[in-house]
Amino acid sequence: MAAGPDGDVVRAGDVRSEDRGAWSFQLDGDTFELPTEIGHRTARALRELDDSDVDGLLGLLLGEKQFARLVEHDLTMQDIAAILEAYGQETGLGLGED
Repeated sequence: MAAGPDGDVVRAGDVRSEDRGAWSFQLDGDTFELPTEIGHRTARALRELDDSDVDGLLGLLLGEKQFARLVEHDLTMQDIAAILEAYGQETGLGLGED
């Protein structure tokens, strides 16, 4: 799919899996990386989050610096759902699922 007129490539599905242990996606030309493997401490912190704590989830996965950049973008819940769905399909982690 091509990017929309506003350059929002998340909606266009521009995501890819990398061989270096990170899964990346672009949003308005800004690249973000999520881990392809989650360590025990991060997994424990994720379990302690409320199911509706999207910011907590993204903050843990992205880290402070990337999360601060991410929230500068005008994301919708649909954008976040698309990111998490593609991430889960590529990595098998299944975050954000019931």
